[in-house]
Amino acid sequence: MANPLAVLRYRGYAAYAAARFCTTLCWQMLSVAVGWQVYALTHNPLDLGYVGLVQFLPFVVLVLPGGYVADHVERRLVLVAAYGVAALCAGILAWCSLAGLRAVWPIFAVMGVFGTGRAFWMPASSAMTPNLVPPEAFPNAVALNSMLLEVGVIAGPALGGVLYLIGPSVVYCVVTGLLLLAVALISVIKPIRARDTAEESGTGTMASLLEGLRYVLHHKALLGAISLDLFGVLFGGATALLPAYAQDVLHVGPVGLGVLRTATGVGAALTALALVVSPIERHVGRWMFAGVALFGLSTVVFGISRSFPLSLLALALLGSGDMVSVYIRQVLIQLETPDAIRGRVSAVGSMFVGASNELGEFESGLTARWFGLVRAVVLGGVVTLGVVGAYLRLFPELRVMDRFRRRAPDSVGAAQEAVAASAREADA
Repeated sequence: MANPLAVLRYRGYAAYAAARFCTTLCWQMLSVAVGWQVYALTHNPLDLGYVGLVQFLPFVVLVLPGGYVADHVERRLVLVAAYGVAALCAGILAWCSLAGLRAVWPIFAVMGVFGTGRAFWMPASSAMTPNLVPPEAFPNAVALNSMLLEVGVIAGPALGGVLYLIGPSVVYCVVTGLLLLAVALISVIKPIRARDTAEESGTGTMASLLEGLRYVLHHKALLGAISLDLFGVLFGGATALLPAYAQDVLHVGPVGLGVLRTATGVGAALTALALVVSPIERHVGRWMFAGVALFGLSTVVFGISRSFPLSLLALALLGSGDMVSVYIRQVLIQLETPDAIRGRVSAVGSMFVGASNELGEFESGLTARWFGLVRAVVLGGVVTLGVVGAYLRLFPELRVMDRFRRRAPDSVGAAQEAVAASAREADA
């Protein structure tokens, strides 16, 4: 196996990877602080759902335009602007907390603006990696991206929980500083645009805007993988209710909440490491369905658990199943998409991910209000398993999919070939 750290010799990629790690850390810390603060103010699980909803609404409206911007505007500047907006939001949250915040509506308003920023940074960030390294280094870059992501997912919640003991304003100030660092790191990267958009010169803006969505709809295996992941996380969003579980069910406080959020990252990180060592090469479709099924089953176990160690194990398995589905979805997007529209296809993927995460948080909060905390989580896991069963029939292309690309002997070789082909197509 090639050393993933070798790719850091490319200075632009090194700055990008460090910035992405900072933003992942920030997002996880912010999730812990905002969730705990909102629940401490209202003790209403529905309000935890509203935190997700106010982020989802602007995100889902703007993410396709965000993908269009990523393909037509310098991607580096898109990230600088979006990270700058996120830093401003974190600074406002810090100011509100220092001023003695007693209402939740300012948090909802700020998180809505945060969702707007994410609608632009996610497509641009996802599309940048192939622009920063040569084709032969791309597999290492993907591996390192995954490793840094999971380190952030593991460390962020725990760090956020510990800092919250000092005060929520401390968390928000640290997040603000890290986001400003991310802005500085991205600023040193050379200008980056999509390799070729000249072929769209005669295409209307709206048609161009929807090109990524049209591309996904015409690739049934990709559509099945993305939407299966969406519905699985949408109905199985137990993590949205972790603040309520930590306080009312497991009685472990904010540090325990950070540990619970970390458990999901640990499971995902271990799975990511296994995938780096031994990538999925055969029976891709079966692995996809198995990953989402494990996600649903683990959600059910977490829902009925009253034991902190068992809850941690269930969340770790949940993260493991989610990592498998994310891996397959990301590899499909990278292999099948030309660089000229990668921002827009990434935007479609981000839209589905955003819907599954933020809208899933709202769904979890709403069902918790209707049926109670435990019943809502268990029901979500059962519905996720039902979705897996339905998709086995609805998407036979995904169910019988064997390899990522039949002409490639393995996923790493396919990734190299796909990126090289995109470069040749852009240069033609």
